[in-house]
Amino acid sequence: MISKNKSFCFVILGILTLSSYSQNSLNRFLKPADSLNNSRKNTVLLSEALVSTGALVGLNQLWYADYPRSRFHFINDNQEWLQMDKLGHIFSSYQMGRFGTELLQWSGASQKDQLIYGAGLGFAFLTTVEVMDGFSSEWGASLGDVIANASGTALFVSQELLWKEQRIIPKFSFHQTRYAAERPQVLGRSFNEQLLKDYNGQTYWLSINLHSFAKNTKIPKWLNLAFGYGANGMLYGNNEKTYVLNNEIIKNKRQFYLSLDVDLTKIETKSYILKTFFSVFNTLKIPAPTVELTANESVRLHLFYF
Repeated sequence: MISKNKSFCFVILGILTLSSYSQNSLNRFLKPADSLNNSRKNTVLLSEALVSTGALVGLNQLWYADYPRSRFHFINDNQEWLQMDKLGHIFSSYQMGRFGTELLQWSGASQKDQLIYGAGLGFAFLTTVEVMDGFSSEWGASLGDVIANASGTALFVSQELLWKEQRIIPKFSFHQTRYAAERPQVLGRSFNEQLLKDYNGQTYWLSINLHSFAKNTKIPKWLNLAFGYGANGMLYGNNEKTYVLNNEIIKNKRQFYLSLDVDLTKIETKSYILKTFFSVFNTLKIPAPTVELTANESVRLHLFYF
């Protein structure tokens, strides 16, 4: 029995040692280079090109292949979905640009290269998708979408140039709604589809780091104040359309939110594993007490809203 216990202890010790070694190796790998590492930089640029190209090819097959092509044309969809889709473009271009910049920072690239080749990733990718829309008879290129793409990129770049940090961060939250079941082909059948398509359950936030604007105070570095925008009652993109659902007259409504949030990237840690984890999940708004103001309705309080 003693021999078995010793063997078990050695196995556990071996597992812990291997795990510690693996974590240390991963931590060293994730640590940004002190100076330009051409191997890392080339890997980042090649990976971004391959992933973007693969995503566009896949999108073309899954989204556009079943619809006829047309001459390139524009459409004006700026009044649809209470502009929720435009906020989605701002959020996406900002976050893609942020990740692109952080990858080049990991390679040791200069700030100039980070902002040119990294921050512009979201704008370049999303605007390419817009061009593909323009050649589809089912859709069309939207100038409003292009402006939203540029706005998300500009929000990131301007803060880097002005403050050398991100004080105002676009974030996202989502909850399922009853409307998706009414038009699942448009608003999504599964949770994953609804996450992308059901604007009724999406909320877009501007999360503002308080300590960054008041550095001489005792406000925690990670504490943010978040302003959110959402919409409800949308089965159709047309903002003026009303309909009856379960004997209730439904009309599109704008919703505004005020809440607390956490900037995960401001949590101090020496672990680059945790830094990477915090960076990825800093795209999401943390559930927190929230004040909701809906047009023509009374103020509502949520203990936790997501």
